[in-house]
Amino acid sequence: MGSKNKLKRFKENETFNNVFQPTREEVVGNLFPLRGKWNNDFFKNDNPLVLELGCGKGEYSVGLAERYPNKNFVGIDIKGARFWRGAKTAVETGLHNVAFIRTQIELINHIFAENEVDEIWITFPDPQIKYKRTKHRMTNSEFLQLYKKILKKDGVVNLKTDSEFMHGYTLGLLHGEGHEVLYANHNVYVNEGSPEEVTAFQTFYEKQYLEINKAITYIRFKIKD
Repeated sequence: MGSKNKLKRFKENETFNNVFQPTREEVVGNLFPLRGKWNNDFFKNDNPLVLELGCGKGEYSVGLAERYPNKNFVGIDIKGARFWRGAKTAVETGLHNVAFIRTQIELINHIFAENEVDEIWITFPDPQIKYKRTKHRMTNSEFLQLYKKILKKDGVVNLKTDSEFMHGYTLGLLHGEGHEVLYANHNVYVNEGSPEEVTAFQTFYEKQYLEINKAITYIRFKIKD
């Protein structure tokens, strides 16, 4: 994507009422006004709050929001030019139960308060295969503890990935640390029993994976107390 196009998208994001782009200083200084007040001040209802971490173009957040109007969704990504597409689609279709925030995932406990979130989706994250990149894997121990802080007591995490490595690494870590694996599937479009929200729609990249018969895997789990 050209820099001109990116700038245009950044500019358009500023006009969307469903996009938030706080500075790092605002976030780490706990100055973000919606922390602990997402449902009350933005969505204006008491529906379950669901996050998509690393939302990319926002396709999954928008797809979930369309399918589940009685839930609130927030897509999070550091690249605003990507989720511009999802934000624009939501505005154009009058979808009021989805928002997007440009920030680093490491800072989510400054964006959401303790026990504020009902569910987290991690969709097609970079598996960070090299050992020295372990600290960047979005299901490592440190990230799980970060998620636990903002999740409600019965909150769940969903991991959908095309990476056998990421699937295996996460399952091994969950079992090793004693977390509760609620459901695991090594090929959601071949094996029966996949939850509806896992197979109901595909992202742009997921469709490409499916065209080359790449297995899409899924894990649903709870982080132990």
